Amino acid sequence: MRILFADKLPDHARVRLATGGNEVRAEPGLKGEPLVEALRDFDPQVLVVRSTRVTRAHLAAPESLALIVRAGAGVNTIDIAAASAQGIFVANCPGKNAVAVAELTFGLILAIDRHLPEGVIDLRAGRWNKAKYGKAQGLRGRTLGILGTGQIGSEVARLGQSFGMEVLAWSRSLTDAQAAALGVRRYDSPEDVALRSNVLSVHLALTPETAGFVGESILSVMKPNATFINTCRAEVIDEAALLRALESPGIRAGLDVFSGEPASSSGAFEHPLASHPRVVGSHHIGASTAQAQIAVADEACAVIEAFQTTGRPTHCVNLTKPARSDHQLIVRHLDRVGVLAAVLDRLSADGVSVGEMENQIFDGEEAAVARLRLRGRPSDQTLSALRGHEHVLSLACLPSPRNPE
Repeated sequence: MRILFADKLPDHARVRLATGGNEVRAEPGLKGEPLVEALRDFDPQVLVVRSTRVTRAHLAAPESLALIVRAGAGVNTIDIAAASAQGIFVANCPGKNAVAVAELTFGLILAIDRHLPEGVIDLRAGRWNKAKYGKAQGLRGRTLGILGTGQIGSEVARLGQSFGMEVLAWSRSLTDAQAAALGVRRYDSPEDVALRSNVLSVHLALTPETAGFVGESILSVMKPNATFINTCRAEVIDEAALLRALESPGIRAGLDVFSGEPASSSGAFEHPLASHPRVVGSHHIGASTAQAQIAVADEACAVIEAFQTTGRPTHCVNLTKPARSDHQLIVRHLDRVGVLAAVLDRLSADGVSVGEMENQIFDGEEAAVARLRLRGRPSDQTLSALRGHEHVLSLACLPSPRNPE
């Protein structure tokens, strides 16, 4: 396969894929129109990106593109709808940077509690002020509130527990059993968590539902001397509401992400939160450790290798969930040319859509069993006709088992 890396990844990823017989081109920094031209000229089957934005124009450029791999977790920089409309798989590498982001989260928490940025500035200016900087609260025994308990939020919870903090959590999907396994106290709303936390840390995935989710109702109920941390996505936060919250002199914030960040890795940047005297900021570097980059690169390779082997990548984010099927058709049949085509033709004529299909061949290659997930139930006439096919051994149409959410 032809594989294009449009962002910088550790070189061992290119070597690993090239060793597997692929033609790999690494052109980090491709964006906008240069990326369109590279896709058109190289015509890759696979595109690998990190922060590069992939638009409808990029997807239209190559003829052969079948898979986009986001070497990271979030896929908000990729036009998922356009990729889905063209039958292009989009996959990510979830959880591989969880430890790195959790470490930065606690780096910000500690920097704020111990006044490290201000202390460093004074030392470099030749000022000694132990009296001012020796007034930290400390973390042991304080409450850490977490919004979002995915892999990063869970890792932050474990780090908080290692510091002796009581961990409170909210997530739409968090159950009492999951909270008990994680060792956190679950609350029914994000406001309940914010109200009780000395440190409130946000780890929500960016979706249409979470854009601007952390706003006035959450930020206004924080404790008077609370610390607010965001290392997920800037768009999850109502930044205007956060600026209002920072008007309270006791509230401080640690932020790794800001709206309107430069597209390049360096350049001029001005933002009211980045320059705020009660904000400790970093340069969107949560996942930027050597360990995390190696883990993400390895996972990106594994996604591509699975696609080569099975025709379907792991961690695909744009396939319809199996739960949308309501019936399954199980067909035991002789392994002959045309059997499955006849089944699909009859279902199509009956107006029944096939959501997913699997065909497994038995030892000896005489017989096989096909399982088809259907949207709708075939008519009795269709089922009878299929049972009468000369190469069909048996056929059953059953309601689909309830799929876990």
